Amino acid sequence: MLTTKQQALCDGSHDFSHLTALFLNCTLKPSPEVSHTSILIELSAEIMRRNGVAVDILRPVDHTLAPGVWPDMTAHGFDRDDWPAIYDKVKAADILVLGTTIWLGEKSSVCSQVVERLYSSSGDLNADGQYAYYGKVGGCLITGNEDGVKHCAMSMLYGLQHIGYTIPPQADAGWIGEAGPGPSYGDEGSGGPENDFTNRNVTFMTWNLMHMAAMLKTAGGVPAHGNQRSHWDAGCRFDFPNPEYR
Repeated sequence: MLTTKQQALCDGSHDFSHLTALFLNCTLKPSPEVSHTSILIELSAEIMRRNGVAVDILRPVDHTLAPGVWPDMTAHGFDRDDWPAIYDKVKAADILVLGTTIWLGEKSSVCSQVVERLYSSSGDLNADGQYAYYGKVGGCLITGNEDGVKHCAMSMLYGLQHIGYTIPPQADAGWIGEAGPGPSYGDEGSGGPENDFTNRNVTFMTWNLMHMAAMLKTAGGVPAHGNQRSHWDAGCRFDFPNPEYR
């Protein structure tokens, strides 16, 4: 359920029905266990839905992801790997949001694995010869009852931008309780769902993701010059000044 402030922002005349979003909830809890990260994700997802974005949410922990940094690890000795099917959803989404819990100040092991598997496909090229994630927008949502929101966000957002995602302003949000053991986000009396700082950041993050994705989609993605792997491999050096390459 959106807060009054979040709903007020949704009441404008914005139409993002040409956009799609995928939330990967990197909780350690398989469905149907209660995930506090899922509760926070639903706030962002609902804002998107109310503005026409087609939203898909899944938990990687519900799938068998082989460890490794190749697109399909069944070609590298594993009997099963569900990543290729998840990657099809990643490719179809204009917006990717990674959600995670905090453990020992770090993103979850599942989230680390997802980032590795995203990296495994980062060498794919789009129709313009750019890396596959160019023209897509990324963000992250984090929950926990210990310190680490900003530390996790730094790692997650760096990984996303490094493989080609565009990161808009203020593309992360999260909630933590008091330092040390305590209630989690969705626990009764935690104060999480009522926290104005978290609600504001989730709302701003969500709108920034939608605005940036719409801008990129309208523009046809990131301009395809100076960043095309296929052209570089063919010998084009895009004004690179090293005489050795002339």
